[in-house]
Amino acid sequence: MSELKSVNVAVSPLEKFREYLATKGQRLTPERKAIVEEVFSEHEHFDAEQLVQRLTQNRGNRRVSRSTVYRTLTAMEEAGMLRKVARQDDRDVYEHDYGYPRHDHLICRETGKLIEFQCPELESILAKVAAEHGFLMEGHRLEVYGRSAEACRPRVRKHSKLERI
Repeated sequence: MSELKSVNVAVSPLEKFREYLATKGQRLTPERKAIVEEVFSEHEHFDAEQLVQRLTQNRGNRRVSRSTVYRTLTAMEEAGMLRKVARQDDRDVYEHDYGYPRHDHLICRETGKLIEFQCPELESILAKVAAEHGFLMEGHRLEVYGRSAEACRPRVRKHSKLERI
């Protein structure tokens, strides 16, 4: 499967978030700016704790509090920049929802692996079903759960010394 490419957007993630905060009477603090820049520095799925760790490593001594990270992620989700994709180990996993094409996910219950895919045929089917029901579709979210190829492979069993005799 090919990796999803970003799409051109009129406003940078930083400006979009600044505009969202302004509608709430808030400002873009240096900590919030660092969080947005780190989140959008590369396209990958992450949880809040992974982001805290990345920020700590990349900002050296300048600390961004854990609570600021959690609050900012919630605000970014409300602003339409992020979305929660799944839960792994009792943690929400986020991905970019701004600047990336609509896509769906295959999620391995055993390994937690997330596979992104696009399927135009699926889009057509959903549009047809919505039209048949007089439903105005504004978007969709599809998460297919199962086992990845790695999880389905037979495990290599190591034989004990007694079995080798």
